[in-house]
Amino acid sequence: MSLIPSRDRIRFLLNRLRERLWVKPLAICLLSILGALAARLADHAGIGRFLPAITSEALLALLSIMAASMLGIATFAVASMVAAYASASSAATPRSVTLVIADDVSQNALSTFIGAFIFSVVALTGVKNGYFELAGRFTLFLLTLMVLAIVILMFVHWVDRIARLGRLGTTVNRVEQVTHDALLLRRLSPTLGAHAADGTPTGGLPLASPEVGYVQQIDMARLQALAAEMDTRVQILALPGTLVAPGQDLALLHGCPEPARLDRARLASAFQIGRERLFDEDPRFGLVVLAEIAGRALSPAVNDPGTAIGILGTLVRLFVMWDAPLPQAQRDEDALLYDRIGVPPLAMADLFDDAFTAIARDGAATVEVALRLQKSLQALTHGSPAMAEAARHHGRLALARCELAMSLEADKALIRAQAPSTD
Repeated sequence: MSLIPSRDRIRFLLNRLRERLWVKPLAICLLSILGALAARLADHAGIGRFLPAITSEALLALLSIMAASMLGIATFAVASMVAAYASASSAATPRSVTLVIADDVSQNALSTFIGAFIFSVVALTGVKNGYFELAGRFTLFLLTLMVLAIVILMFVHWVDRIARLGRLGTTVNRVEQVTHDALLLRRLSPTLGAHAADGTPTGGLPLASPEVGYVQQIDMARLQALAAEMDTRVQILALPGTLVAPGQDLALLHGCPEPARLDRARLASAFQIGRERLFDEDPRFGLVVLAEIAGRALSPAVNDPGTAIGILGTLVRLFVMWDAPLPQAQRDEDALLYDRIGVPPLAMADLFDDAFTAIARDGAATVEVALRLQKSLQALTHGSPAMAEAARHHGRLALARCELAMSLEADKALIRAQAPSTD
């Protein structure tokens, strides 16, 4: 079996690195040290006599100003980012903080400020100790001007971003984008490149979870290779986003002529299990987070029905995208890459439960939210038969909740008039 990680596994690991705030600053710091020391190479190129003279005093003054200012700006950047994370957690939901942390502009800005500080400190040390000659000082001067220009441009760009980072609208847009990407990825490969597992799973040898947590990712290539090595077929039960515990089955194993060959620990290692759900390969989690933001907006402490109404529009966009026919170039059958694995597709009813149940419950007594919910569900009845049935079902449930929560008959009649028909 190949030890090279699959493309999906590499993408999963890279996404986890993006959520670590120290990765980019560390890389830029190393690059800054190399850049400052590389100016010494100009001294060995024999071009010093063709370059204007830059005195050590002038270079020291410029580097000292940059070193003193960059540390303060980096500290300010960290404080601003922490405030944005706290705002995202309190205004939206704690589940959205990882998306705010992964913001590329903020990470690039912090990396630039810290990298400029490290560059100036290393360059100062080299200049004071006579490490650079005429050509080296001129090269270092040009590098310093370039670093200053990058810092100024990045600071202006970052100030524009930090003004919105962590705000509710920005967070909702970010959650919508990652949910859209996860839904699109699953739409293009509904069974993750494997066979479609239909019906209720029966028979087979159980593959139990080794720990408590959420399935975050399934390394399909590794699982396929292990299944071929052990001459078995795998029917996956726990898709990404499923909460599992020891004793609960991740999958069922079929057709192995020699059960003694099965190494369940190695098979289970293809399932990445962690403490939290992730957005990457779990489209349902994005829908849950959007519904959670809407539920918080409808709480008595916040009382912001406008946010819930806006999220209903977001959900309609996502479901329309999910249900739209694929372009001809992508309409070919989902390529069967893993013929020893069966994967159940996402059920439309489960997606609707994740998206609309909490909003229907928390907004049942708020006429404007209940009305927009019914209009949203009515719009979705024009989709596929499965989507239309799910929309009508949730329309009836939402109407029943309104009948219990509302006291004014005129409000109830308004909701009844907008509820999807049962035809």
